[in-house]
Amino acid sequence: MDSWLPLESNPEVLSSYMGKLGVSPLWSIVDIFGMDDELLDMVPKPVKSLIFLYPCSADKEKEVTDEAKSTGSLPEGLFFTRQYIHNACGTIALIHALLNNPDIEIEEGSVLKNYYNDAKNLSPEERGRLLTKNVEFVKAHEENAQEGQTATPGLNDPVFHHFVAFVHVAGKLYELNGSKNAPIVHGDTTAEKMLKDAVKVCQKYIAQDPTEVRFTLLGLAPTQ
Repeated sequence: MDSWLPLESNPEVLSSYMGKLGVSPLWSIVDIFGMDDELLDMVPKPVKSLIFLYPCSADKEKEVTDEAKSTGSLPEGLFFTRQYIHNACGTIALIHALLNNPDIEIEEGSVLKNYYNDAKNLSPEERGRLLTKNVEFVKAHEENAQEGQTATPGLNDPVFHHFVAFVHVAGKLYELNGSKNAPIVHGDTTAEKMLKDAVKVCQKYIAQDPTEVRFTLLGLAPTQ
């Protein structure tokens, strides 16, 4: 498996990355500082996606996702790609967050738009393999992986955290995790309720180990 440098969960770095991919500057990644209603109501609206970074644990993932269900076949209008690159989960989460919100403008001829045009009619597996060969994406990812405030791990250093994206598509809440075979559907939601409904799923992950504090919540939201 190919390996990339891991991305830091830094809103400024991730927002810069989106710009290099061709995303309109009207949209940014923002910190979400807590899970109670008061703090969630402070996040700029509309929130298009919740990006969740959590410590990796196969047992914890299974307990949470067993309560939901795999979609099997992809719903119309949902973009999902498999992850075949070690440490690419941050990029995969951004791809899922952005390409499942068609009202977010992406520049024609940009890295992300070109990838979407080439991948939109492919299977999730083919989309994942296409990304491994995308030189422009590799370059953009590597540049931003080195812009964080913490020391960048080596290509083969162990990384114990994983990014996933939550999105609203056609009245359902989807958890999009490139390491899974298919999206996970977590029931009904709306564009307005997506953030709080997604946070409830994240709380299930967190509840598996109340002593663990290494969780990060980020939102794809309008630039302030």
